[in-house]
Amino acid sequence: MSDNSEKLQGIRHSLAHLLAQTVRALYPGAQNAIGPAIEDGFYQDFDMPQPISDADLPKIEAEMRKRLPNWTKWEKRVVSLDEVKKEFSWNKYKVALAEEFAKEGKDLTFYTSGGLVDLCKGGHDTPLAEIDPQSFKLTRVAGVYWRGDEKNKMLTRIYGLAFNTKKELAAHMAMLEEAKKRDHKKLGRELDLFVFSDLVGPGLPLWTPKGTMLRILLDDYVWQLRKEKGYERVEIPHITKKELYEISGHWDKFKNDLFRIQTREGHEFAMKPMNCPHHTQIYTRKLWSYRELPQRYANTTMCYRDEQTGELSGLSRVRSFTQDDAHVFCRYSQIEEELEKIWDVVDKFYEAVGLKLRLRLSLHDPDQPEKYLGDKNVWKKAEAVMKALAKQKKIDYFEAPGEAAFYGPKLDFMAADSLGREWQVATIQLDMNMPERFDLTCVNEDGKSERIAMLHAAIMGSIERFLSVVIEHLAGAFPVWLSPVQVAVLPISDKHVEYAKSVQQQLRDQNIRVELDERTESIGKKIREASMQKIPYMLIVGDKEIESKKVAVRARRKSSEALGEGGGDEDLGQMPLAEFLERIQSEIKTKSLKF
Repeated sequence: MSDNSEKLQGIRHSLAHLLAQTVRALYPGAQNAIGPAIEDGFYQDFDMPQPISDADLPKIEAEMRKRLPNWTKWEKRVVSLDEVKKEFSWNKYKVALAEEFAKEGKDLTFYTSGGLVDLCKGGHDTPLAEIDPQSFKLTRVAGVYWRGDEKNKMLTRIYGLAFNTKKELAAHMAMLEEAKKRDHKKLGRELDLFVFSDLVGPGLPLWTPKGTMLRILLDDYVWQLRKEKGYERVEIPHITKKELYEISGHWDKFKNDLFRIQTREGHEFAMKPMNCPHHTQIYTRKLWSYRELPQRYANTTMCYRDEQTGELSGLSRVRSFTQDDAHVFCRYSQIEEELEKIWDVVDKFYEAVGLKLRLRLSLHDPDQPEKYLGDKNVWKKAEAVMKALAKQKKIDYFEAPGEAAFYGPKLDFMAADSLGREWQVATIQLDMNMPERFDLTCVNEDGKSERIAMLHAAIMGSIERFLSVVIEHLAGAFPVWLSPVQVAVLPISDKHVEYAKSVQQQLRDQNIRVELDERTESIGKKIREASMQKIPYMLIVGDKEIESKKVAVRARRKSSEALGEGGGDEDLGQMPLAEFLERIQSEIKTKSLKF
């Protein structure tokens, strides 16, 4: 992190304290809990004496600016637990935090500025009086449980944005407005891709025919790329005995996140939250010779996690999600070659959806070895392989200690979308621990048992989450190869419908996904609605087209210059249907990103 970023994070943290002081002054009896800096600003949690809403934020924000000049310096003081209890006898949340920190052996410190004394770990180098008073803004109020536990009291969280300057804040707010237009939840409804049902339950998306087509097209392309690399498809059940996860280590790690099933015979099963332990059992079906390795298994299948309702968000965070999962069982000498094969699949796939990647090398946290499975020397060896490959590829990458999976390091591919937001998408994980736990081996050249390695690879990861990113990145304007409907045929009037049907059939015969709009509506309305649906091509047919045996072609402009408004199409004029077919088939075959 740059010095400037560290300074900004400190300012955001300080603003959370200023927010605490202001709310306590405006609403006597309010108890402030935690208030950290976050990616684009800050928040503060309160136990409020009365409800507040977004309508109250301008008043709070104005009072914050009035108090800002008094925050001229920060004073730090190390204190005892008794001092904390005395100072915050009115605030049970601060006392609870202090008791927790003391139990962990952490120092307790008070930070004071502008007349506010608060329990804090620090990070306040810049006096708030020096910042641009227009560089922050309160944005929304939300309800959260204390410590994220629904058994605890619901607190009021106030969010704020903060940047170095008023100009940077304005730019970020403009991006947020654009993001609202691109919100995948909004576009999912408008483009008829997926729905949620109260009867089915939150976090359980239902896919319409168009949305299902999207999923199939994406998964088929991943499979095409994997098949070229020698992968074979496998299938597994959606439940398992808990003993499988006890051996893999997932039970201890995820037992509170599992949907559990009690059979009538008293056995305990779980809905699978991941697929790797199942795949180990496919590998163990026989004794393998080194000549038969690698074994490469691909499996697109749904997984389930018992996410809390308040954490669910559209397709980004769900309870049922589909992984395009693959596992490679190979010798140690084959690891680098297999990693490169997966990397090649990642590169080709993301080129076809128009997302540029950089790499996060996710390593373990050496200061918290208890969070990970396996011997430290195994981790050292695994991470060395990953680092060497990242350097060899000469990709833009950064190291992220503490971001590894609990069983091994990861190559996490990060994609920047059209709004500059970064998302973790594909992942490749090197696992030297699960082969130990399940005793996965092969027979080597000397006829002896040899421990193997296991690679985990997900190209999209969760298809649901991936689509939330792609829908927003493209504003729902998918390239031709990926569009659920590639062509709309629009007859000008009823007398042109028969010719339009013949055009539709000729397109279908060439495997083009086409819809015919034969409603008795004006051609202007048909064009607007097809444009709103972001269909790449519209073929308009009337008297002139029938006479010349041609079609009038309109093409959607790139992405969505007229986002959600229609009218952004380009008139390509008349052309023979054969010429149009040649054009669109070329764009499909090459996975063109023209649109």
